[in-house]
Amino acid sequence: MSEQFAVAQPLLAEHAQIEQQLADPSVHADAARARRLGRRYAELGRVVQAYRTWRAAADDAGAAAELADADPGFAAELPALQDAADEAAARLRAVLIPRDPDDARDVILEIKAGEGGEESALFAADLLRMYTRYAERMGWATQVLEATSSDLGGFKDVQLAVKSRGTVAPEDGVWAHLKYEGGVHRVQRVPVTESAGRIHTSAAGVLVFPEADDEGEVEIDPNDLRIDVYRSSGPGGQSVNTTDSAVRITHVPTGIVVSMQNEKSQLQNREQAMRVLRARLLAARQEEAAAVASEARRSQVRTVDRSERIRTYNFPENRIADHRTGYKAYNLDAVLAGDLGPVVASAVEADEAARLAEAGA
Repeated sequence: MSEQFAVAQPLLAEHAQIEQQLADPSVHADAARARRLGRRYAELGRVVQAYRTWRAAADDAGAAAELADADPGFAAELPALQDAADEAAARLRAVLIPRDPDDARDVILEIKAGEGGEESALFAADLLRMYTRYAERMGWATQVLEATSSDLGGFKDVQLAVKSRGTVAPEDGVWAHLKYEGGVHRVQRVPVTESAGRIHTSAAGVLVFPEADDEGEVEIDPNDLRIDVYRSSGPGGQSVNTTDSAVRITHVPTGIVVSMQNEKSQLQNREQAMRVLRARLLAARQEEAAAVASEARRSQVRTVDRSERIRTYNFPENRIADHRTGYKAYNLDAVLAGDLGPVVASAVEADEAARLAEAGA
């Protein structure tokens, strides 16, 4: 069995090396480097803990097996000890399967109204509230980077930054939980604009991007950018600013366009736009670099069309259903109030089961 887990040895050594580096005060002078090392240290910590647990359980079972013939007491304990060793081995086998390297990252989440007009925009506002309250439960910080409101108080488009507080283990990271939210979310309910009480179906799209750690992680040539400034405007085109503070940045090589007008300062809007642009370029780079990342991105929204739904929110039945995992519950009101944990857990469990199956574990 120990030969089976020989792959853990280099990871244990790397964990020890990073521990030494993090003890060096000079490392923390470079915040980005310290953050990357801290993230990797937390990720390897799962392997170290699982390996030590398995090693201890395997040693106990081995010692009991050697003494079982001579001592009935050890013979009686052997089945339970062997079960514990087998469980520890299964856990170690699972944590040795490579995780998504972005799991510990923060994210930028974008919600776009789709089919359904004003009703879709109102549903986008419901989703924003759901994610914000879920983030509060998880102890994460949120910031609305940009929002385009609709006439009835919904959102045509809203971008939300979600950040963890401090260094977290990969399995506790924001991306580890919210990466499954990308796709089309369908709602079935009686719209506020419906006088006859008929149930309508509309949709909103969600995109999730892992956020770049710092400016240096994604190099952007200033010559590749076209930057336009214009006046901010509110719903219906009403001017809310008398200066050209809104910013639109186009990354010419990729065609990615990011617009920001929430802040009063042109400089602040430019900084926020660059933050979103770096996240989008990081996601695009990862798509090209890894087939797995490409598969994950293909699961997200391409067009905000009801035919590509990942989840349905049925208000008359108070039902929420995830069409990828088969999860279904009749507590939609609680989910929209931030109780998204069980829904996310169903996606995490399905993903882990798929990775285990691929690894033949």
